Amino acid sequence: MSGAHLAIRELSAGYQPGIDVVREVTLDLPPGRVTAVVGPNGAGKSTLLKTVFGFLRPRAGQVTLDGRPIHSLGPHRIKGLGVGYVPQGLNLFPQLTVEENLRMGGWTLRRDGRRLRARLDQVYDLFPALRQHRRRPAHELSGGQARMLATAREVVPEPRLLLVDEPTAGLSPALSGQVYEFLATVRRALGTSLLLVDQQIQEALEIADHVVLMDLGRVRAQGPRAEMHLARVRALIQRCLEGVDG
Repeated sequence: MSGAHLAIRELSAGYQPGIDVVREVTLDLPPGRVTAVVGPNGAGKSTLLKTVFGFLRPRAGQVTLDGRPIHSLGPHRIKGLGVGYVPQGLNLFPQLTVEENLRMGGWTLRRDGRRLRARLDQVYDLFPALRQHRRRPAHELSGGQARMLATAREVVPEPRLLLVDEPTAGLSPALSGQVYEFLATVRRALGTSLLLVDQQIQEALEIADHVVLMDLGRVRAQGPRAEMHLARVRALIQRCLEGVDG
């Protein structure tokens, strides 16, 4: 499996008419690459992901997946095209077991029991800690295990593009590192393209191929990780917080 090519062109979107939270964003995400979107709170990062996944209809612009326009499609249609979305909240079924949650993630495979079982086995190979807890209710998991499960559930149907919103929110630095190890494993094993946003800049930059800095809904800077290194990104964010352009 290869990752999907996501292209965003002059995208503007928001929650209220006439108020754009994302403003004229243009990005190109080659297949199999990791793109990290960073920036201050309120920069529009999460709104960008919600618009790509179809939760929000853009006011203007276009989103294409492998050249196919998807900006007018709903989330269920976009998911059917091979896009997974891991929200900032865990969005798990707390009373269901780990394996039942994973099976819910593979609902599109529910009529092909053999394939679903093979996918579950592959996910357990990618996330060994989940195998030993597969009979436990999700509400009994630790914070790091729950984040792992939320990500693994979206991996079951083999997404070609995975959108990940604040994967380390509320986690300790040690657990944050584990979450990024899981994401890196998914990328290596499946070739999945990743578009993620996070406040943990250092961890995000460590696995990113391309880094995008957003502020007030716009892309302020972007480039390969070699150019968008930690010191530069922190300096750029500080300028954004101070209200300095450029």
